[in-house]
Amino acid sequence: MFHFFILQSKGSFDIIYHMMTTKYGFVFPGQGVQTVGMGFDLAQKFPVARVVFDEVDAALGYSLSDLMFSGNISELTKTQNAQPAIMAVSMAIVRIIESEVAPLMQLAGAVAGHSLGEYTALCAAGVLTLTDTAKLLKLRGEFMAEAAQERSGGMLALLGANMSQASDIARSSGCYVANDNCDGQVVLSGSQVALTTAKMLAENMHIRRVVPLAVAGAFHSPMMEGAAEKMSSVLNKVHFNLPQIPIFFNVTGLPENKTIAFVDLLVRQMTGLVHWREIIQNMHVDSFVECGQGTVLTGLIHRIRPDMPVLNGFDAIGVQNLISSLQG
Repeated sequence: MFHFFILQSKGSFDIIYHMMTTKYGFVFPGQGVQTVGMGFDLAQKFPVARVVFDEVDAALGYSLSDLMFSGNISELTKTQNAQPAIMAVSMAIVRIIESEVAPLMQLAGAVAGHSLGEYTALCAAGVLTLTDTAKLLKLRGEFMAEAAQERSGGMLALLGANMSQASDIARSSGCYVANDNCDGQVVLSGSQVALTTAKMLAENMHIRRVVPLAVAGAFHSPMMEGAAEKMSSVLNKVHFNLPQIPIFFNVTGLPENKTIAFVDLLVRQMTGLVHWREIIQNMHVDSFVECGQGTVLTGLIHRIRPDMPVLNGFDAIGVQNLISSLQG
């Protein structure tokens, strides 16, 4: 991957070429990785991380960072808090990497995010400002929570199931396939009655393990249509910058660089299938970097592309090791 920089010198322009031998795919996690204490040691060690958390606090009008660092897990897990909090940690790590290694546009061959992580990817690629991203995710979380109250439901992970099996179970139970995470991990969404039926069908098919997820609603399904309509109204008023890095989107598994398409892709994501397995298969990079709290995406990538190196780090020690790997 070649990058070139144009520098003005003595009235002329000099072109400096820089060759990167490794293209990194930066990926950003979704909901469920939140934990009390997240981001605290990053803020203590890296001033640029503290700047990110302060900007997110200012955007939201309350101290989300206090809740993240030392708050109550039940309050942090509320969708409207968890979503901007997870994004804030990811963006703090991005800013640390940029201050210690190089701008992300020089390091990344592509970016993608799982569910809410797609907003983080847009922010990392320069499409959205950090302030706008925080505000949008708070609203997204509120809309999803409201939709979940109106149409009660949940999610169920089928471990050991393939897409064909999951689709059959979904059709027979009245559920929806929500996440194609990797070979052997497909997630269903639906009403509690439908999920109970799906669990029974999966057990009868000898699916290795059926795991109810600790979520408040049937996310990534038509049961989120109310939230999607509200989010569409908000997103249509947002300014999207041109991406500095290719972005792969959840509902297609493919890259898109036309800003006119972003609203439709983000709205459809709320009710549609997350094609995470396809995203990872389609990203032509040499190595992946999971940029955010936890290592959930690292595990999925190892299942999808077992020969592909994956770097990660979410606490101060881990991020310092990540920096060293990127510098090397």
